[in-house]
Amino acid sequence: MDHTAVPELLDSMADDVDDPHYHEFLRRDSLSVGVYRLPAGAVDPQEPHTEDEVYYVVSGRATIEVADESTGVEAGDVVFVERGVDHRFVDIETELVVLVFFAPAEGMGAE
Repeated sequence: MDHTAVPELLDSMADDVDDPHYHEFLRRDSLSVGVYRLPAGAVDPQEPHTEDEVYYVVSGRATIEVADESTGVEAGDVVFVERGVDHRFVDIETELVVLVFFAPAEGMGAE
């Protein structure tokens, strides 16, 4: 069993020089999970992924744009984004902390 607390994940993100906004903490061939953090007012640089994706909003408030739809999100919300679909968080009002689930694991969808 793997067990991780979100506050510990957020603390470990400060050490990630490759991407200070995203930290993957679980990887299997069929699934990967990470935490994504964007400060208030940030620009989300995401590009479409080759994997299906589920976001669970841990804290914060923003709008998510998925293709030609947009909706407000806050703590407790879950959003599904199909592989290859353009999406990003915008209008980030307060620091946004999101758990991100990729299936299959991030980077494996193109294989």
